[in-house]
Amino acid sequence: MKTGIHPEIFETTVHCNGCNTTFTSHSTVSAIDVEICSNCHPFYTGKQKLIDTAGRVDKFKARQAEAAKRAASKSDTENKNDPEVAKIQEELQTETVDSQPSTEA
Repeated sequence: MKTGIHPEIFETTVHCNGCNTTFTSHSTVSAIDVEICSNCHPFYTGKQKLIDTAGRVDKFKARQAEAAKRAASKSDTENKNDPEVAKIQEELQTETVDSQPSTEA
């Protein structure tokens, strides 16, 4: 093994922001902050727990709703401008469909 190329190993304090626990480990840095650890991760605990860091879930839901709204308004505008689509929609509204097929042969 070469000498002088390996980093120095420290006893590291690890702090979990999800459940506010602190434990020690070994690393090349003296302190580590993590979002989620084995004490609060759903895989290890068996419980589903949502940790919303800085409103990420809310931001995602807002973007998703905005995209759906834009898609709906875009399709409405396209359908209003297309005379064939309007004609087909009118035919579907006025046309009645028999629920039972005829048995005449």
